[in-house]
Amino acid sequence: MTGCSPTEATQNDAVAAGNNDSQDVSLLNVSYDVSRDFYRDYNELFRTDYLKSHPDSEVKVNQSHGGSSKQALSVANGLQADVVTFNQETDMNLLVERGLVSTDWQQALPNGAVPYTSTMVLLVRTGNPKNIKDWSDLARNDVEVVIPNPKTSGTARYAFLGAYGYGLHQFKEKSSENPTKTDGFIKKLLANVVTYDNGARAATTSFTQRGLGDVLITTENEAHLTAKQFAKGQVDIVYPSYSITIANPVAVVTAVTEKSGKTAAANAYLKGLWDKPAQELMAEMYMRPSNEQVLATHKDTLPDIETFDPVTVFGSWNQIMDGFFVDGGRFDQLASTKTSSK
Repeated sequence: MTGCSPTEATQNDAVAAGNNDSQDVSLLNVSYDVSRDFYRDYNELFRTDYLKSHPDSEVKVNQSHGGSSKQALSVANGLQADVVTFNQETDMNLLVERGLVSTDWQQALPNGAVPYTSTMVLLVRTGNPKNIKDWSDLARNDVEVVIPNPKTSGTARYAFLGAYGYGLHQFKEKSSENPTKTDGFIKKLLANVVTYDNGARAATTSFTQRGLGDVLITTENEAHLTAKQFAKGQVDIVYPSYSITIANPVAVVTAVTEKSGKTAAANAYLKGLWDKPAQELMAEMYMRPSNEQVLATHKDTLPDIETFDPVTVFGSWNQIMDGFFVDGGRFDQLASTKTSSK
């Protein structure tokens, strides 16, 4: 349940497997915090499928999970990932800048290399005792909020931007035009934050196991998994009236795979995400698959909601990062508590 950084053991295992002289293949998927449950099940799907086309080879996929940006930095600093599966484009761009991921990574796979999307929802205590119905309620004086740290977590950035986009929508303001009403709303919301954890799964733990806060801002898939598994009977999901679209890009770390001879296997691993069984699995795990037909068959658990594209509202991800999340940016200016775990 806790957010985890790549461990030395995981790195050593991946290196040892990569040096194996047999036809067996070992891949390391470095991913964001709350994707671990999906990839655990997808890895088994891929292993079975890979064996059919490569009967003399076994494939093992090791997983590493943590805050998306923290994971990207680990790969940039030497963690030998074969594939990366993030929840923010800028984390991928960092690896492109370091020469680890090809510049054409978005053209290498369908749908701009985004196999599924998600959105931000609100997780509340069972029975919704604080009667939280929308983003606006998170700014009330009697509500305590749990989110991860936007400095280390892509999920937290989407949480912040989801709330901010809602404010712009409600007050009919624009981010580039001194949105004073939205800023005031967000300042009140951030004043209610009781902890900033490093990653989304750690924030889930703070909310469900540590009992912190009245509401957790988290991804749709994490909220459903929490309600069904981690804290069954203890939480309810509230869909806000207007939320944000979360794109989840994937890419092969070619600088690593070309040296180890794993590029073909790594490509097969990611391409398999668009196969129907994987798309079905995404929907079953409460992710929104890019296959519209598959998505349409899961409307009962993945309802139609009004969302916005952060790039359309705020500009490019480089502009978003520079404007909101650099030291001294708008997030720091509006936050009234230190962005560290409590």
